[in-house]
Amino acid sequence: MLKKELGIFTFGQLLDLFPYRHVDKTSIRNISDITPQTEYILLSGTITGIEVSGEKRSKRLTAILTDKTGSLELTWFQGINWIQKAILPGTAYLVYGKPGFFMGKPQITHPELDPLQSETAEARNFMEPVYPSTEKLKARGLTGRSIGKLTFNLFSILSEKDIPEILPEFICRKEHFPSRWDAYKNIHFPISQESYERALQRLKFEEFFIAQVRLGLIKSSRHRFSRGFIFEKVGSLFNDFYTHHLPFSLTGAQKRVLREIRKDTGSGRQMNRLLQGDVGSGKTIVALMSMLIAADNGYQSCLMAPTEILAQQHYESLSTLLKELPVQVEILTGSTKTAKRRKILEEAANGTIHILIGTHALIEQDVQFLKLGLAIVDEQHRFGVAQRARLWEKSKLVPHVLVMTATPIPRTLAMTAYGDLDTSIMDELPPGRQPILTVHRMEDSRPQVMDFIRKEIKLGRQAYIIFPLIEESEKLNYENLMKGYENVKAWFPEPKYWISMVHGRMKAAQKDENMQRFVKGETQIMVSTTVIEVGVNVPNASVMVIESAEKFGLSQLHQLRGRVGRGAEKSYCILLTGNKVSREAKERLGILCATNDGFRIAEKDLEIRGPGDIEGTRQSGALNFRLANILTDRDLLEKAKLSSESLLENDPDLDLPAQSALKKYLQAGQGKNPWSKIS
Repeated sequence: MLKKELGIFTFGQLLDLFPYRHVDKTSIRNISDITPQTEYILLSGTITGIEVSGEKRSKRLTAILTDKTGSLELTWFQGINWIQKAILPGTAYLVYGKPGFFMGKPQITHPELDPLQSETAEARNFMEPVYPSTEKLKARGLTGRSIGKLTFNLFSILSEKDIPEILPEFICRKEHFPSRWDAYKNIHFPISQESYERALQRLKFEEFFIAQVRLGLIKSSRHRFSRGFIFEKVGSLFNDFYTHHLPFSLTGAQKRVLREIRKDTGSGRQMNRLLQGDVGSGKTIVALMSMLIAADNGYQSCLMAPTEILAQQHYESLSTLLKELPVQVEILTGSTKTAKRRKILEEAANGTIHILIGTHALIEQDVQFLKLGLAIVDEQHRFGVAQRARLWEKSKLVPHVLVMTATPIPRTLAMTAYGDLDTSIMDELPPGRQPILTVHRMEDSRPQVMDFIRKEIKLGRQAYIIFPLIEESEKLNYENLMKGYENVKAWFPEPKYWISMVHGRMKAAQKDENMQRFVKGETQIMVSTTVIEVGVNVPNASVMVIESAEKFGLSQLHQLRGRVGRGAEKSYCILLTGNKVSREAKERLGILCATNDGFRIAEKDLEIRGPGDIEGTRQSGALNFRLANILTDRDLLEKAKLSSESLLENDPDLDLPAQSALKKYLQAGQGKNPWSKIS
């Protein structure tokens, strides 16, 4: 049952099933000590009387416990027949439970009882652990207490050599950590709260440290041994574009990132870089100029985007920017016609195409390149590790890899889930960008919101109105959107106003046509679901209204907001909710109204939602901590990172005898898929 319910197959896994709390049964108190403020208490006394009253569902058992200072009532409403047989009047017991008062007298309902002379009672010189269990285990008698007895018995047959030390001696000495053996004993059966806290700190640090060393070894190994194409020069294509065709001056952050990419791709080792940039920070131009460096050195590049809309936008944007240069740019998506697709496949394979942009279609088996030197993945969190890895197979050597995200990653998350990647951060917006004014309005303010949209349209601007995906049912989502669309049409009747609509059930051609009408200014309002979230660029759009904003997460709201504010005009984001909003939702919306800084928002979002399962980011187990928490234990994470860096700087392969136990431990737990090296 333990195997099936809790995944426990070995003694080691039983040791790693940590209690989620402890109850202090180490000190016996007097009945007279009980006050209304008493939480839990351990008493020693004699049962002086037992009485069963009531019938069927109202049946209850009452026993009187007496010590030298007084007496109190013990009450049970369940398991009465069993308890009545088990309790012997005149016998001394240890009683543990949460006291309450009835008619001014103390009582304990459903207490724990142990005969005073039992082995359990005598052995209680530690705080008793409470373990997680399941309903099926409890039905078989394997409660949290029973699991505790199994673990207690396991410790009686183990010795210190069975839980050997793996942390380097210099760390244990510096941090005053208990030994690993003592830490495990005191995390399960602490003799005091202080010993528990010391054990907890040590084991949390160990979790962080092991994760950081693993990531550090991967990163160090890649830096030293992963051969990559050498981009020897910055040539005529890059220089011509930079001098004559760059539409605006680069920010300091863009220049810094380009220098980092230039250094990586010229080093002879394979680049594996994560580029974080807030909404509108100019990641696309950095990607383009990186691909020009590849082309200058005779290599091809590909750029994979998560949606056809975004891939098409990248294609149009890059084609326009490069129209004066001898660079062939093509796009490959699921809707590419057969004849066109055949031509693209041929030209990618013979090297004619310099830059191929696409969706998942790029990773299909028949797509091959002559010399793929740089692979860029946009909005990388939307692709799984295995999907991304298939891109790297398009080249004899693994190409240089640049993964980009417009969803800022909090520092603690970056240190754990992405710690093996080299990271670049673009934290500067291009000149001329104005901060977006964000406000929260409730349903009774809808007329004023609609009037504001009319005023903006009268000034020649455009507006988005976004509806959430509330239900799991696609049909219900569609109906919800259509109802919203009809309401918008009632506020903005044709022919005075023209409205586009985009949603997930629409055919790609229809979706693209509706989007293009909005881009060209033929419609003033775009009604959409969150398909509009990523990458759509309409500089003339100045208003973003998000319906039922309380139903969105913080990061998603920030991404949606980033669809406006792309031109020179002042832009606005209006978070529209019902008149009744929960305190948590108000807190979320308040954060968004207070700042446009995506990194601050990402930190807050992580605090609110917790690390959870960061789906689609890294399936490497980097966040599967049993005890540690990257939010509440940030100081420990920082210490673990510094300690791992110091260790690997002096012993990059853990070859010194002092690290033999750590190396053995890491080798025993290594995974089979080397995806973390390339993603």
